[in-house]
Amino acid sequence: ITERFFQEARAVSSLSSPHTVQLFDFGVTEAGTLYIVMELLHGDDLHWIIKRHGCMPPNRAVHVLLQACDSLEEAHALGLLHRDVKPANIFLCRLGREYDYAKVLDFGIARTISELNRDRSAGAAEGTPAFMAPETLVPTAAVDHRADIYSLGCVALWLLTATYIPPRGQPLVGLRRANAGGEFQAESKLVAAR
Repeated sequence: ITERFFQEARAVSSLSSPHTVQLFDFGVTEAGTLYIVMELLHGDDLHWIIKRHGCMPPNRAVHVLLQACDSLEEAHALGLLHRDVKPANIFLCRLGREYDYAKVLDFGIARTISELNRDRSAGAAEGTPAFMAPETLVPTAAVDHRADIYSLGCVALWLLTATYIPPRGQPLVGLRRANAGGEFQAESKLVAAR
């Protein structure tokens, strides 16, 4: 837990996009308690916004996604992959007079591209299965910034249709077969594969 805490803190502190959650300080108290001081956001994440209010109109979804792209573009330029881009990690808030101001959160499993690809076969896939790029599920496949872009595409699908790839409830093995095999299987085939 301590390693993951410091990893996220260092990753976020190196980013300055206005669409990445701001981190002001982090460390360990004299008593050994970990602390992190981040900006206080008022709003909700995209998962709950869609759950409560239904699908977004395309123009609103594009507005939100472009802001998430701004955050990810900066991270990618620094060689950093978020690796858990999903609706729950994109927060919409009000900033001054602007509504629908997006902030990308939770860089807890972020890694540099070089670090991630050094020895992929030794590590398990990390992330949220419905939003993971196919190559992240194959231990020997190289992973780069396109994995986050794929995940953001899955977020777009969620915003516009409130559905996942594969449909919610399908096992991870079905996701691997559907995505990592190079072909997307129809929902009926995934259900039959159980």
